[in-house]
Amino acid sequence: MIAVTNPEILPLLHPLIGQLATAILSHWENYLDLSPFELPEGLGYVEGRLEGEKLIIENRCYQTPQFRKMHLELAKLGNGLDILHCVMFPRPEYPLPMFGCDIVSGKAGISAAIVDLSPTSSDKTLPSAYNQALAALPAADFAQARDLPPWGHIFSQYCLFIRPETAAEERQFLQRVTDFLTIHCKCAKESQPLSGEEARIYLQGQRDYCSQQQKNDKTRRVLEKAFGWEWAERYMTGVLFDLPD
Repeated sequence: MIAVTNPEILPLLHPLIGQLATAILSHWENYLDLSPFELPEGLGYVEGRLEGEKLIIENRCYQTPQFRKMHLELAKLGNGLDILHCVMFPRPEYPLPMFGCDIVSGKAGISAAIVDLSPTSSDKTLPSAYNQALAALPAADFAQARDLPPWGHIFSQYCLFIRPETAAEERQFLQRVTDFLTIHCKCAKESQPLSGEEARIYLQGQRDYCSQQQKNDKTRRVLEKAFGWEWAERYMTGVLFDLPD
């Protein structure tokens, strides 16, 4: 068991991003048996420049018996853009969905916030324990829902993709993320590993998820502008959405 350390750039980010990052790390530490996950050399903390402004990317990665990689990324571009990105990648032998959460904050506030537990089963449905727990949550009430990207079929029926308009909606989103995390961590701890043939089905589901996420042109364009095509490709496929063997 290892202790979680807070990212250095945490105090510089939008308050909701700071609160979410703290909630994610505390859930990991309190519910799961963490050990270190080594990122490719030089990619844990990165500084660059984009259109004259400083870009900082800071990553935290861990692994557990149930998760091959749990990744929290925080990024800041000058004074105009703050980003949180988080994905929990299950080990293929565990029949678990993919937890994912992203927030983008600009000078006008939070422009996009998404959280989901995305299925990895062959029929793209969540395990019954997840369905029961998620269905029991209070109904989400947000004024401005966002449209999913063209590759959004990877998400579950419980996916929440919104632009929070008020402090109350920001708090509601934070609560929904912590609810998802609590459900996910509890279900993961109770999950039993599968046989080789069954595990291959969930491995394919995870590969589908990662290959679709790699199509996110906005992320790739920002990274290419700041660090070049080769570095962006290495980061997209080696850090953000590496495909399991």
